[in-house]
Amino acid sequence: MQSKYKISLLRGNLLAAAATMAFWTQTAMPQAAALLWLSVGWLLVMALLLEFSHRRSRGLPWQLFPGLLLMALISVAPERHAILVWAWVAILMLPQPTWALAFNLGAASISLLIVKPTLGIPTWALLVASLGVLTLLALSRARQMTNMNGAIRQRLRLIPGYNLWPGEQLLRDLPREQVRCERESVHGELLVLQVKRHQLWSIARKLSELTYDFENVYRLDGTTLATLLLAPSPQEAATRRILLLAPLPDTIVSQRYPLMEVEPQSLSLASLCQASLLLSSAPSAEDIL
Repeated sequence: MQSKYKISLLRGNLLAAAATMAFWTQTAMPQAAALLWLSVGWLLVMALLLEFSHRRSRGLPWQLFPGLLLMALISVAPERHAILVWAWVAILMLPQPTWALAFNLGAASISLLIVKPTLGIPTWALLVASLGVLTLLALSRARQMTNMNGAIRQRLRLIPGYNLWPGEQLLRDLPREQVRCERESVHGELLVLQVKRHQLWSIARKLSELTYDFENVYRLDGTTLATLLLAPSPQEAATRRILLLAPLPDTIVSQRYPLMEVEPQSLSLASLCQASLLLSSAPSAEDIL
């Protein structure tokens, strides 16, 4: 089934930009031509490998690379490439980490200083004022896109292999599951796991595979996961909890809460995330009996 997230337009824009830069290399100086061809290659790779993903990229943010290329192009021939300073608006419009945004803002400021000798003072002042207004609009748009991406990541259960919900859903599910446990005379537990930040997504997927379809996994914050376990009795719940935690890394710490003892009205995500957690790799005899 075709993905509902359309990326054809973005891919087309990247290919168009690559074609424009390739045409520009015909009249460019050798140093500028090398940078232009490097930019063409990067745009082609991005266009060919582009795909929609909820996942956050690891390592250095990719927004640094076009920023470096843009500043380098302006530096090697400011008298010919001064018009490229307007491209900073497009780069600053992209969602990016705070430190990457600070880098690009600094690089944009340096680019303005580089082109200053090629322009008159009034022209340069007008350029700075215009770019300042457009930069504020770009940053506002980037903030909107960041919020939108955050909302999309909260719907990760739509991705095959995940049964992951945002933490707010846990607060809504607790009263319903308590009623269910009382009505069906089953034992329920809230299991909270503290994980390493870089292990969050892999452990979330593993938990989704180990739990039943009717047992959701919840992401409380960047280092905390939770799930609701249901079993016929406390003894069977303890056994199942041991089996569930066995394949997970030993660095995980966990805390279990009997579902019927939880008070949803007074419970908050912050209290769950800040609770003192106990190592679960070696359950006590009280948990099993």
